[in-house]
Amino acid sequence: MHNSEAPLSCMALFEGGPGLSADANFDVLMIKLKSHFQNAKGHKVESRGTRYRYCDFLVKIGTVAMSSSARGISVEVEYCACVIPGDCWNLMKEFMQSFLGSNTPELPTVFTNKAEGLYVPVDCMDTMSQYLELFSKVRKQQVLPGSGVR
Repeated sequence: MHNSEAPLSCMALFEGGPGLSADANFDVLMIKLKSHFQNAKGHKVESRGTRYRYCDFLVKIGTVAMSSSARGISVEVEYCACVIPGDCWNLMKEFMQSFLGSNTPELPTVFTNKAEGLYVPVDCMDTMSQYLELFSKVRKQQVLPGSGVR
């Protein structure tokens, strides 16, 4: 996985296991090792969009696409003044309700499962874990014939 917030890094996430952060040449190494390792999923999924800053909040809104067809919208919200999501979740939730309404999510499982509860934006692994979860849902999503994006 790649993140525009860390353009010189490449993240490898193993479902239910550890994560790895390496430099961008990791992709080249994986191509050379493809006889031993392969991607678990076949379709390329990406989220592209715009980044906004509002006071201490960072909001990224993007279009989630799979194989170049739009499949949904992603909204990423970060409260830059706090590194413990559990301590500022009510504030973040109230902020998100102002533009998401009843579609505001609960505290992501990536934070409820962490013993220390710290979020470290520098390494991006928590964020990438959430994107992996979102992209897995998009891959499983069924598009009904004659309907729009589900």
